[in-house]
Amino acid sequence: MDRTVVIGLLLSYGYAFGILLAVEAVGRRLRWPHDVTRKIIHVLAGLWVWAILALFDELRYGIIPFATFIVLNYLFYRFRLFQAMDEADSTPGTVYFAISITLLFALFWRPRGPVDRVPIAVAAVMAMTLGDAAASLIGRRWGKHRYAVFGQHKSWEGSVAMFVVTLVAVAFTLTVLPASALSPYSYGWPFAKVIAVSTGAAVLAACVEGLSPAGTDNLSVPLLVAAFLALLLR
Repeated sequence: MDRTVVIGLLLSYGYAFGILLAVEAVGRRLRWPHDVTRKIIHVLAGLWVWAILALFDELRYGIIPFATFIVLNYLFYRFRLFQAMDEADSTPGTVYFAISITLLFALFWRPRGPVDRVPIAVAAVMAMTLGDAAASLIGRRWGKHRYAVFGQHKSWEGSVAMFVVTLVAVAFTLTVLPASALSPYSYGWPFAKVIAVSTGAAVLAACVEGLSPAGTDNLSVPLLVAAFLALLLR
């Protein structure tokens, strides 16, 4: 393990614990609702996948931070160590999210070639990171038209937010990341195809999020979106 790997790991863990402590402290002081602090942590943690691509050039090291947070997030959830992330009625969604990211990077990330398909993994993670956060925050505050699935109340406003934000996030990722410095061994696709596939992925994500029992969307959305993209982007 060389010096750059150690620095990458230190930065990753420093960032993760930094956002947990910072959001915990600020949330308490400003009395932010739990759903807000949880989604802030969710978004900031998910966006770190871009930094992983910049910091590591080997899968076996780059996958370590998210893989270890499968265990750490379970401990945080089990013992309620961070109120900003877990309360008494919280689901183990953070554990599922770490599992999803770890699986997706293991399946698609090939930083040394011959063909790197990590744009698909990152796009799927962004669908969950940004799309789900938009669905939750907008649905809770402005959702007027409700529907119930598996005892969970969702809103059409939240589902529309999920669709729009996922479409933008997936299209952006599939346009910017392929063949870039962060993924030099990946290949791009025509813009029209990116928009069409991103639209389909956004529809799928919105439907899956609306149908998934509480917390399980952190598994179902990124994994199914990645499978959809992998089938259509060859």
